[in-house]
Amino acid sequence: MLLIYTQHITPRLTYTLKQFFTRILGLDIQLTTTVEEFIAHNDLKLTYAKQALGNELFVKSSGLLSEQGINDIEINMETWDGVPCFFSSRQTASVPFDIFAASFYLLSRYEEYLPHVKDEYDRFAAEESLAYKYGFLHLPLVDIWAYKFKRILQDKYPDLNVPKRTFNYISTIDVDIAYTYKHKGLLRGLGGMVRDLSKLRFYLLWERIIVHLGFKKDPYDTYDDLLFFQKEYGIKTLFFFLIGDYSTYDKNISSKNSHYRSLIKSIADYAEVGIHPSYFTPNNEPMLKKELMRLESIINRPIEKSRQHYLRISLPETYQNLVNLEVREDYTMGYAAHYGFRASTCTPFYFYDLDYEIQTPLKLFPFAVMDGTLRDYHNLSHKHAFDIISNLGKEVQKVDGTFITLFHNDTLSNRGRWRRWRKLYIDIFKLFSEKK
Repeated sequence: MLLIYTQHITPRLTYTLKQFFTRILGLDIQLTTTVEEFIAHNDLKLTYAKQALGNELFVKSSGLLSEQGINDIEINMETWDGVPCFFSSRQTASVPFDIFAASFYLLSRYEEYLPHVKDEYDRFAAEESLAYKYGFLHLPLVDIWAYKFKRILQDKYPDLNVPKRTFNYISTIDVDIAYTYKHKGLLRGLGGMVRDLSKLRFYLLWERIIVHLGFKKDPYDTYDDLLFFQKEYGIKTLFFFLIGDYSTYDKNISSKNSHYRSLIKSIADYAEVGIHPSYFTPNNEPMLKKELMRLESIINRPIEKSRQHYLRISLPETYQNLVNLEVREDYTMGYAAHYGFRASTCTPFYFYDLDYEIQTPLKLFPFAVMDGTLRDYHNLSHKHAFDIISNLGKEVQKVDGTFITLFHNDTLSNRGRWRRWRKLYIDIFKLFSEKK
């Protein structure tokens, strides 16, 4: 057990140390403000304060974890053994910066509460982040810091046995549009035919007809394949279904459609299912509640997982709403326009509410890369995209973290802009499969 001395035990400090030592490194910790107890302790110990008490491990506090509320903080980037860091300390310490305050700054998404320019979909843009500006968006930096600190612990205490965690890969699928042609209703079907005719897309018109006649499978109906790959390669796959009302940004099939409801039920028999809250829900708790109840009525069980449509998060309101509605896990933590680690970690962590200065029960699962980011925002070929995904996964493997990707059911359609992406999906599964 690691005993940590500090002058003040605050919610910020407790939250950060538990994530850093317990969830990432697997170590039991205890905090104390009593000098005598700390000195008498004969096992692992660390001081987190302005001054060290003796020759124990020491991290100099910058003060951030004793504060409350949001302040405009000046960030000066430096390096620690080749790795970016900030909140540096000029005092002799075990590490040359406040590693815990820096971790909290990134995990709490502190910078997203500060004034910033939003993108066209009213989202916090990657370009506004510290990670993008200083070139470490592709790194799970908090985990890297923790693993480097583990080596410092082991050098100080050679008999220390740090449990080794296991690399984990989770594939997540967003179902924005369940079918290309089927089950959309007469008006939408006729409208699609008229558009195909007006743009001389005769092949699509012919494909639409033969799909409706049952001579060809709907191109977006890739669910059997997705479930097969989950079983074949032993990789957990989660499905997030969009069931909001039709709008400019939400164009899925009606949640009242019996075929769509049947699809969701059948998927839920073989994989975990979550809600994909519609475009206008980030600040609208009643709308989110209505959609949650819809999905719960379809699969007849509580919905515990969520990912926002268009990856729209408004901090802290979106997460506060999920907490109020007893959603336990959210998978939105990532960027649409850039790949990498939005919170600079590949370890699931709890949402810390800076409004109320508390750790909430909502667990955040950060994803590293989305198919549309690589294809639509960066216009990459499937080969280049595979390299990006595999490199991100290997960074996660170095720290035995959780690697999460975001694909869509239509990505495996192997048509149009997704030509050859089915093979990419399979190759990623082969690369990170538990069964290989």
